[in-house]
Amino acid sequence: MAPDQATQDQEVLAGSVERVTFHNPDNGFCVLRVKARGHRDLITIVGHAAAISAGEWINATGTWVNDRTHGLQFRARYLKAAAPTSLDGIRRYLASGMIRGIGPVYGRKLADTFGENVFDVIEKTPERLREVDGIGPVRAQRITEAWAEQKVVREIMLFLHTHGVGTARAVRIYKTYGADAVQVMSENPYRLARDIRGIGFVTADQIAEKLGIEKTAMIRVRAGISYALGEAMDEGHCGLPRADLIPLAERLLEVPAELIESALSDELAEGNIVADTVDATDCIFLAGLYRAERGIAERLRAIMLGSLPWPSIDTPKAIAWAERQAGVSLADGQKEAVRTVVANKVTVITGGPGVGKTTVLNSVLRILAAKGTNLKLCAPTGRAAKRMSETTGMAAQTIHRLLETDPKTGGFKRDEERPLAADAVILDETSMVDVRLMYALVKAIPDEAALVLVGDVDQLPSVGPGQVLADLIASEAVPVVRLTEVFRQAAQSRIVTAAHRVNAGQVPDLRPPDGDSDFYFVPADDPETAAARIVEVVKTRIPRRFGLDPVRDVQVLCPMNRGGLGARSLNVDLQAALNPDSAPTVERFGSKFAPGDKVMQIENDYDKEVYNGDLGFVTGVDTDTSELTADFEGKAVVYGFGELDALVPAYAATIHKAQGSEYPAVVIPVTTQHYPMLQRNLLYTGITRAKRLLVIVGQKRAIGIAVKGTGGRKRWSRLKGWLEETNQRPRDVRG
Repeated sequence: MAPDQATQDQEVLAGSVERVTFHNPDNGFCVLRVKARGHRDLITIVGHAAAISAGEWINATGTWVNDRTHGLQFRARYLKAAAPTSLDGIRRYLASGMIRGIGPVYGRKLADTFGENVFDVIEKTPERLREVDGIGPVRAQRITEAWAEQKVVREIMLFLHTHGVGTARAVRIYKTYGADAVQVMSENPYRLARDIRGIGFVTADQIAEKLGIEKTAMIRVRAGISYALGEAMDEGHCGLPRADLIPLAERLLEVPAELIESALSDELAEGNIVADTVDATDCIFLAGLYRAERGIAERLRAIMLGSLPWPSIDTPKAIAWAERQAGVSLADGQKEAVRTVVANKVTVITGGPGVGKTTVLNSVLRILAAKGTNLKLCAPTGRAAKRMSETTGMAAQTIHRLLETDPKTGGFKRDEERPLAADAVILDETSMVDVRLMYALVKAIPDEAALVLVGDVDQLPSVGPGQVLADLIASEAVPVVRLTEVFRQAAQSRIVTAAHRVNAGQVPDLRPPDGDSDFYFVPADDPETAAARIVEVVKTRIPRRFGLDPVRDVQVLCPMNRGGLGARSLNVDLQAALNPDSAPTVERFGSKFAPGDKVMQIENDYDKEVYNGDLGFVTGVDTDTSELTADFEGKAVVYGFGELDALVPAYAATIHKAQGSEYPAVVIPVTTQHYPMLQRNLLYTGITRAKRLLVIVGQKRAIGIAVKGTGGRKRWSRLKGWLEETNQRPRDVRG
């Protein structure tokens, strides 16, 4: 939509700004009181402007909303400001302080002296400013420069609006490039995708098209190389074999292969991408991910070379003390695990359910705390951090909170320049930590501190790029504690035995149990029957038999998103069954939301402090203000309706999205319809999400296919190689 046109549901207003009620210079958000043409009373306009002042004339394109607190408002998608032309407007504009060097006193003097010609004087004959009493050469120079700056801002915003960029994005672009914004966009709009968070290749490509840039233009093809690698990154890769990248880019960009080869050479020469080999295969990496993987290896080496941050420990004596304190008796393998952790700067503890990882970790934490060690506990998600706090009795945070997220940059305030105040950092659920997050964490750990990584390497790798835990273990560059013995109490759980059978490549016992059990198999031979049985199990059978809440306690986990038994389709069925009459509702981006709905955040939002995979519940939908409010672990988060592409209903979710979380009850559909995704680690990860109850609905044959599926999709990463090059070979301790 052109900025000066209104669609059927949009309107254009014009008028003078009487008062700037609020303006945030960081993001441009503003609340204005405006005397608009055709309106007798002042109206409130909310929108974004890089700079705005009373007296300015504005054109606004947007919609009317009725805010519950503030009443009727006009929400502007585009705001275009111009210098005032009336003498009254000029007086208020000059008195506003918008132009440096002019306050209320000099604003009135200038307006009285030069009248409606004041801006022409400032711009064309600035020496005349000294005709005003009190304005000398320094102040005159300051006024001239400030006016020129304001003019540049207006020209930039006008240019961006003309090319279809909304005001909020335009402000972000102006804040990033300043006076060079028009030049940057004209020369290479694809820089926006690289430099500005929230603007991707597709958006930059649309702007480029409006600017008349051809599909075959080299700047487009070069930007498209990073776009293709970004698509691979979404599949978990840090890079791609060159032989795979060329046809992928060819398909995404719709340009010939020889153009892509040429663009590839240019990008390599400029350092935006890096060429290297993985297992003798020529690969291309995004430079940032390549540096992150190398940086993880370098930081771990630096940490391992330092001395232990705690005093000497008599380990047998300390273990006996920890056993007495906790009232437990450690097995030989667990004692050896504790010995390994307290003797090393970096250690990995891995193992499946019921093997005592938590018992080992708690013993280590008791011993180190008794030695006065400053411990920092963290996990990738809020749910995992909460569970870590509950099982250890110590405060645990998300990695993002520990590293202090910086919403302005999307990075972290804690890094090598400002490291964590910690003697030891303990990270749980390491399998779900991707390369970038691990690099951010190890950068913030001081050389003198220790690092303990806990996780189940047989689970799915991280949603983000890389396979950090698997590469760490495979490299043999750090000591690894493998706990394998399933303890008697855990072995009585059919969930635990099913998980270990699947992990060993065996079909779990699917026969109906004698009496009560924590694992049930419900047969269903076709997708329609399976979908109906899932709804029945969640809505009726589990609540009636086990007293669990069908929305808060039961989670359906699917192998995939698509299909009749995918998360999207089952969400529609479960939402209709579990929250049928809630109102008001809003439908956006293919999903419907209403109060009481369970929802999931599907991208990191550093401003709102909600992250990919966080679960919440809708507490309100306000159609007047076009806002939805959701509760995430006690934190209220507000979304504009236009932001709801970051949320999806979450009665059903994919197993990938459930990593790091546990639920009282888990229901997993497994049928041959899921064939493309039926892999052992996927089913194993789903099973291990269940805390008290597991129900698998589907076909025995499909479960058999899953437990035999060990191939999976190879992830292209360089970390294992970097770690091996550290030439560290501590022994692998097996419990």
